[in-house]
Amino acid sequence: MQIFYASRDGQSRKIATHIAGRLAARGIPATPTDLATSQPSAADLAAQPMVVAIMSIRYGKHLAEGLQLVETFKDLDAPPPLVLASVNLTARKPGKDTAEGNAYLRKLIAKNGLAPALAAAFAGRLDYPRYGFFDRHIIRFIMLITGGPTDPTTVVEYTPWDRVDAFANDIAALAEAGRNGQGG
Repeated sequence: MQIFYASRDGQSRKIATHIAGRLAARGIPATPTDLATSQPSAADLAAQPMVVAIMSIRYGKHLAEGLQLVETFKDLDAPPPLVLASVNLTARKPGKDTAEGNAYLRKLIAKNGLAPALAAAFAGRLDYPRYGFFDRHIIRFIMLITGGPTDPTTVVEYTPWDRVDAFANDIAALAEAGRNGQGG
Protein backbone atom coordinates (compact mmCIF):
# COMPACT_ATOMS: atom_id res chain seq x y z
CA MET A 1 0.00 0.00 0.00
CA GLN A 2 1.13 3.54 -0.65
CA ILE A 3 0.67 6.41 1.78
CA PHE A 4 0.35 9.42 -0.52
CA TYR A 5 1.25 12.77 0.98
CA ALA A 6 1.32 16.43 -0.01
CA SER A 7 3.72 18.37 2.21
CA ARG A 8 5.21 21.84 1.99
CA ASP A 9 7.33 21.96 5.15
CA GLY A 10 7.72 18.25 5.87
CA GLN A 11 5.15 17.57 8.59
CA SER A 12 2.74 15.65 6.33
CA ARG A 13 5.71 13.61 5.11
CA LYS A 14 6.67 12.93 8.73
CA ILE A 15 3.11 11.81 9.52
CA ALA A 16 2.93 9.61 6.40
CA THR A 17 6.27 8.00 7.26
CA HIS A 18 5.14 7.42 10.85
CA ILE A 19 1.91 5.78 9.68
CA ALA A 20 3.84 3.60 7.20
CA GLY A 21 6.07 2.45 10.07
CA ARG A 22 3.09 1.59 12.26
CA LEU A 23 1.51 -0.38 9.41
CA ALA A 24 4.76 -2.23 8.72
CA ALA A 25 4.91 -3.21 12.40
CA ARG A 26 1.52 -4.88 11.88
CA GLY A 27 2.73 -6.74 8.80
CA ILE A 28 1.20 -4.35 6.27
CA PRO A 29 3.84 -3.06 3.84
CA ALA A 30 3.33 0.66 3.21
CA THR A 31 5.40 3.14 1.23
CA PRO A 32 5.21 6.92 1.73
CA THR A 33 4.84 8.56 -1.70
CA ASP A 34 5.39 12.29 -2.29
CA LEU A 35 2.63 13.61 -4.56
CA ALA A 36 4.85 16.54 -5.58
CA THR A 37 7.18 14.14 -7.38
CA SER A 38 4.94 11.17 -8.20
CA GLN A 39 1.28 11.54 -9.10
CA PRO A 40 -0.51 8.20 -9.44
CA SER A 41 -2.60 7.42 -12.50
CA ALA A 42 -6.23 6.33 -12.22
CA ALA A 43 -5.06 2.74 -12.84
CA ASP A 44 -2.50 3.07 -10.02
CA LEU A 45 -5.19 4.24 -7.60
CA ALA A 46 -7.71 1.60 -8.69
CA ALA A 47 -5.12 -1.12 -8.02
CA GLN A 48 -4.53 0.02 -4.42
CA PRO A 49 -6.21 -1.94 -1.61
CA MET A 50 -7.11 1.51 -0.27
CA VAL A 51 -6.04 5.06 -1.03
CA VAL A 52 -4.45 6.85 1.93
CA ALA A 53 -3.81 10.58 1.48
CA ILE A 54 -2.15 12.87 4.02
CA MET A 55 -2.59 16.43 2.77
CA SER A 56 -1.36 19.67 4.26
CA ILE A 57 -2.91 23.11 4.10
CA ARG A 58 -1.17 26.30 3.05
CA TYR A 59 -2.99 29.62 3.27
CA GLY A 60 -6.38 28.00 3.73
CA LYS A 61 -6.17 25.47 0.89
CA HIS A 62 -4.98 21.91 0.51
CA LEU A 63 -1.85 21.74 -1.64
CA ALA A 64 -2.42 21.43 -5.38
CA GLU A 65 -0.72 18.05 -5.62
CA GLY A 66 -3.10 16.65 -3.00
CA LEU A 67 -6.09 18.09 -4.83
CA GLN A 68 -4.83 16.50 -8.05
CA LEU A 69 -4.92 13.09 -6.33
CA VAL A 70 -8.49 13.78 -5.18
CA GLU A 71 -9.50 14.70 -8.75
CA THR A 72 -8.07 11.45 -10.09
CA PHE A 73 -9.65 9.43 -7.28
CA LYS A 74 -13.15 10.84 -7.61
CA ASP A 75 -13.28 9.90 -11.31
CA LEU A 76 -12.68 6.19 -10.60
CA ASP A 77 -15.57 3.89 -11.55
CA ALA A 78 -14.97 1.49 -8.65
CA PRO A 79 -12.73 3.31 -6.18
CA PRO A 80 -11.02 1.49 -3.32
CA PRO A 81 -11.70 2.74 0.21
CA LEU A 82 -10.40 6.27 0.82
CA VAL A 83 -8.55 7.38 3.94
CA LEU A 84 -7.94 11.13 4.34
CA ALA A 85 -5.96 13.18 6.81
CA SER A 86 -5.70 16.96 6.64
CA VAL A 87 -2.68 18.52 8.34
CA ASN A 88 -3.23 22.12 9.40
CA LEU A 89 -2.52 24.44 12.30
CA THR A 90 -6.23 25.06 12.87
CA ALA A 91 -6.44 21.48 14.15
CA ARG A 92 -4.38 22.56 17.19
CA LYS A 93 -7.63 23.84 18.71
CA PRO A 94 -10.08 21.54 20.50
CA GLY A 95 -12.99 20.62 18.26
CA LYS A 96 -11.09 21.55 15.11
CA ASP A 97 -9.17 18.28 15.14
CA THR A 98 -11.89 15.99 13.78
CA ALA A 99 -13.29 15.40 10.31
CA GLU A 100 -16.56 16.97 11.43
CA GLY A 101 -15.01 19.91 13.25
CA ASN A 102 -12.27 20.83 10.78
CA ALA A 103 -13.62 23.21 8.14
CA TYR A 104 -10.83 22.43 5.67
CA LEU A 105 -11.46 18.70 5.74
CA ARG A 106 -15.25 19.09 5.75
CA LYS A 107 -15.03 21.37 2.71
CA LEU A 108 -12.68 19.00 0.85
CA ILE A 109 -15.03 16.05 1.42
CA ALA A 110 -18.21 17.95 0.53
CA LYS A 111 -16.84 19.80 -2.50
CA ASN A 112 -15.55 16.59 -4.06
CA GLY A 113 -18.41 14.28 -3.10
CA LEU A 114 -16.05 12.01 -1.18
CA ALA A 115 -17.09 9.30 1.27
CA PRO A 116 -13.89 8.41 3.12
CA ALA A 117 -13.80 5.21 5.14
CA LEU A 118 -11.63 7.14 7.61
CA ALA A 119 -10.92 10.85 7.93
CA ALA A 120 -8.99 12.90 10.47
CA ALA A 121 -7.44 16.31 10.96
CA PHE A 122 -4.06 16.62 12.63
CA ALA A 123 -2.29 19.73 13.80
CA GLY A 124 1.03 20.33 12.11
CA ARG A 125 4.22 22.07 13.12
CA LEU A 126 4.77 25.80 13.47
CA ASP A 127 8.39 26.67 12.67
CA TYR A 128 8.80 30.40 12.06
CA PRO A 129 12.63 30.36 11.75
CA ARG A 130 12.40 27.85 8.90
CA TYR A 131 9.92 29.88 6.84
CA GLY A 132 10.95 32.42 4.26
CA PHE A 133 10.24 36.11 4.81
CA PHE A 134 6.84 36.14 3.08
CA ASP A 135 5.57 32.89 4.61
CA ARG A 136 6.73 33.86 8.08
CA HIS A 137 4.81 37.15 8.00
CA ILE A 138 1.64 35.73 6.46
CA ILE A 139 1.57 32.82 8.92
CA ARG A 140 2.25 35.19 11.85
CA PHE A 141 -0.71 37.31 10.71
CA ILE A 142 -2.94 34.23 10.47
CA MET A 143 -1.82 33.15 13.94
CA LEU A 144 -2.49 36.64 15.30
CA ILE A 145 -6.10 36.54 14.12
CA THR A 146 -6.60 32.94 15.30
CA GLY A 147 -5.03 33.43 18.73
CA GLY A 148 -1.83 31.50 18.08
CA PRO A 149 1.81 32.34 18.87
CA THR A 150 3.36 35.17 16.86
CA ASP A 151 6.91 35.34 18.25
CA PRO A 152 9.09 34.87 15.13
CA THR A 153 11.41 32.50 17.02
CA THR A 154 8.58 30.09 17.88
CA VAL A 155 8.89 26.42 16.97
CA VAL A 156 6.03 24.21 18.18
CA GLU A 157 5.09 20.72 17.09
CA TYR A 158 1.35 20.44 17.64
CA THR A 159 0.97 17.01 16.02
CA PRO A 160 -0.79 14.65 18.46
CA TRP A 161 1.28 11.51 17.85
CA ASP A 162 -1.01 9.38 20.00
CA ARG A 163 -3.91 10.26 17.67
CA VAL A 164 -1.72 9.57 14.62
CA ASP A 165 -0.95 6.14 16.12
CA ALA A 166 -4.67 5.49 16.67
CA PHE A 167 -5.36 6.56 13.07
CA ALA A 168 -2.66 4.17 11.83
CA ASN A 169 -4.28 1.39 13.87
CA ASP A 170 -7.64 2.20 12.25
CA ILE A 171 -6.02 2.04 8.80
CA ALA A 172 -4.48 -1.33 9.71
CA ALA A 173 -7.85 -2.66 10.89
CA LEU A 174 -9.47 -1.49 7.64
CA ALA A 175 -6.71 -3.13 5.59
CA GLU A 176 -6.97 -6.37 7.56
CA ALA A 177 -10.76 -6.42 7.17
CA GLY A 178 -10.35 -5.88 3.43
CA ARG A 179 -7.87 -8.75 3.18
CA ASN A 180 -10.29 -10.99 5.05
CA GLY A 181 -13.21 -9.97 2.83
CA GLN A 182 -14.97 -8.14 5.66
CA GLY A 183 -14.90 -4.64 4.28
CA GLY A 184 -13.64 -2.45 1.59
